[in-house]
Amino acid sequence: MKHVSPPQWSLPFRYALGIIIFVLVFAFLMYARNAVTMLIIAGFIAYLISPAVSFVKEKTGWSRKAAVNTVYFTTLILLIGAPATLTPIFFNEIKLVAHDVLELSRDFGEFLSKPIHIGGMAFHFEQTGENLAHIQDGILTPLPEKMLRVLEATSVNAIWALIVLASVHLFMSEWPQISEWLIRLAPNAHQDDMRELYSRLRNIWMAYLRGQLLLMLVVGAAFTIAWMVIGIPGALVLGGLAGLFTLVPDVGPLLAAAIAIGVALLEGSTWIRLSPNPLTNKAIVAGITLIVYLILINLKNFFIRPIIMGRSLRMNESLIFIAILMATILWGILGALLVVPMMASVAVVMEYLRRRILGLPSFAENEKNPFEANPAEIKRRSIKLPVKDKKKKSR
Repeated sequence: MKHVSPPQWSLPFRYALGIIIFVLVFAFLMYARNAVTMLIIAGFIAYLISPAVSFVKEKTGWSRKAAVNTVYFTTLILLIGAPATLTPIFFNEIKLVAHDVLELSRDFGEFLSKPIHIGGMAFHFEQTGENLAHIQDGILTPLPEKMLRVLEATSVNAIWALIVLASVHLFMSEWPQISEWLIRLAPNAHQDDMRELYSRLRNIWMAYLRGQLLLMLVVGAAFTIAWMVIGIPGALVLGGLAGLFTLVPDVGPLLAAAIAIGVALLEGSTWIRLSPNPLTNKAIVAGITLIVYLILINLKNFFIRPIIMGRSLRMNESLIFIAILMATILWGILGALLVVPMMASVAVVMEYLRRRILGLPSFAENEKNPFEANPAEIKRRSIKLPVKDKKKKSR
C-alpha cells in the first residue's frame, strides 16, 4: 500500500508551534540550570581531552570508540589514582603543617600578650592577643551539628561528579553524531552553511585551547623560577602544578599557591635565614611566597592572559581583560573560563546573520578565516590551486 503524505501545516501554525517549543525549551533550561551548568562543564572537559582522542586514533588506526575508551579511562586513572596514592603522604604533611601553624599562632599570641618596647616607648597589644586566642579556639572547636549538612552536600556533589563523568564519556564517544544531528536540524538548503559555520566555530575553540596550553607553560615556568629563587623545596613540581591549575581561573592558582605556602611553612627555604627561630623563619618564607604569588598572579591576570588569548583569537587584549573581569563577577569561575571563546563564537555567528539579513552571501568569497587553526593547511591549499590552473591551461 502506497504511503500518502499528509498535507503540509500552514505557515502560521508552524510559526506558533515553533515559538511554543522554543519557550518550553527555554523554561526547562532555566528550571534545570544546575544540570545545564554541569553539562557545560562536561562538554568543556570533553573538548579539552578530544585532541588526545584524535591523536590516538590517527597513530593507532583504532576506531573512535576504542580511542575514546583508552584516553578516557587513562585520564580517569591519573586523576583519581594519583591523588589516592599520594593522599596518605599529603595527610601526614598536612598534619605537620597544621601543627606548625598552631605553634606559630601560639607564639604570636604570647608575643602580643606582653608590652612591646621600641625606642623607649611601650606598645600594648594584649587585647589583640586575646582576640587571636578566641578566634583560634573558635576555629578548632568541633561543630557536630554541622556534620549532617556537610555529609548531605558531599553526597550531592558526588552525584553531580558522576553525572559529569558519564556526560564526558557520552560527548567524547558520540560527538560526531551529535554535531551532525544538530546540523541536520537546519533545512537541507542551509546545511552547507551550518557545516561551514561549525568548522569556523571549531577553529575558534581549538585556537583557544592552544592559547590555554601556552598560558599554562608560561605560568608554570614563571612560578617554577620564582619558587627556585625563594628556595622552596620541590620548586619544579610546585611550578608545574601552578601551570596545570591555571586552567581553572582563580581557584586553580589559589590552590597551587596554598600548596606552595604549605610547603614553605613545613620546610622553609634552602637559603633564607632571617630569624634564629625556625618556626618564625618558616613563617617569613611563607609570607614571601604569598607576596610573590600575588605579584605573579596579578601579572598573569592583567597582562599575560589577555595578551595570549588576544593573539590566539585575534581579539583586542583590553576587551578580553574587561570581559574576563565582568564574567568573573556575574558568572564566577565557569564564566571567566568560557567568556573569551564564547565572545569570539558570537562574533562569527553575528557576522553570518548580518550577511544573511542584508541579502549578502553567507560567507565572503576568498575570505580568510581569522581563526584558521592550521597554517600548514593554508599553505598547502595555496600551492595546489596554481597547479590546477596550469593543468586546465595545458588542456
